[in-house]
Amino acid sequence: MNQPALSQFFAQLISSQDRFCSLIDNFNQVKLLVIGDLTLDEFVTGEVERISREAPVLILRHENTRQIPGGGANAVYNLAKLGAQVKAAGFVGDDIQGAALKSIFQAANIDITGILTDHHRPTVTKSRISGHARQSVTQQIVRIDRKSDQLPSQDLQLQLADYILSQIDQVEAIVCSDYGDGVFTQPVIQAALTHSSVIVDTQNDLPRYQKATLFTPNLPEAEQAVGYSINNEKTLQQAGEDLLDKTNAQQILITRGDDGMSGFYYDDNNQIQSWHIPAFNRTDVFDVTGAGDTVVAALTLGLCVGASFWEAAVLGNLAASIVVRQFGTATTTNGELKQALAILIEDYQNL
Repeated sequence: MNQPALSQFFAQLISSQDRFCSLIDNFNQVKLLVIGDLTLDEFVTGEVERISREAPVLILRHENTRQIPGGGANAVYNLAKLGAQVKAAGFVGDDIQGAALKSIFQAANIDITGILTDHHRPTVTKSRISGHARQSVTQQIVRIDRKSDQLPSQDLQLQLADYILSQIDQVEAIVCSDYGDGVFTQPVIQAALTHSSVIVDTQNDLPRYQKATLFTPNLPEAEQAVGYSINNEKTLQQAGEDLLDKTNAQQILITRGDDGMSGFYYDDNNQIQSWHIPAFNRTDVFDVTGAGDTVVAALTLGLCVGASFWEAAVLGNLAASIVVRQFGTATTTNGELKQALAILIEDYQNL
């Protein structure tokens, strides 16, 4: 954004600070269903003790293991941490990883009735092994992924679709967090799209979700969907228009990393409009893992409590600026959101 546009943006942000705080305070009134490719992220850390005599590899003395929701489960967890009343839907395996994920959800007051057990496929698990020498930085050494390439059985697909249909009148919106791990088969997608407000975060094949309310692709996903590079304002605008056309969506939000976010939507006269939001944190970025899930969570809650598309995207951007300051998959809270907003405005005024 050029300086005049940036000044105009912050003037609007400053004048709306009280409204943003009011919107955040209402997050706990929202009831949502999140359908997702549920993943357990494991972080195993140890200190390097010596080189093994069995093979040229490090031997780590185990220090700790941390398990947190990842993939679509991270979207669920982000919404719960922001105060929403969340119902989770998807599959886990009949294994200790699935039990651990459900236990984490229950501790966060997340309704797990819609999480079905697949006895033929494991819970998607990503185990990151990290090590450090004495007085050195911890670094990831290897990641082990546990998953199946097989789709759930037709019976399980229909059971999940039936559960989704039973919740249509019970929730204000449905979030589809699609990581490509088998949850989003055609029966499940069709069931989700019967709701009037569907927010889709998918890594590929956006047109499967025709007429969803809102899509939130990042820049590489948007480029894949439109089939060309987005490298200037002209191609960005064209991509937004093409994505609206390809998906028949009401709104498209392209998240662009250091360049912020860009929104595209139809106005009351059926004309395409757009706006751009700068990145709120470009320097203290340690790990972008799961930041997209955080954007979707705050954005969805904003829309459900009456925010405009622009206001909801600002909240999503603000939430993402917090979690990228932390290593690993992270979440934020309402209090942190309001504090970050105050600091952002103060820093701008002190320039």
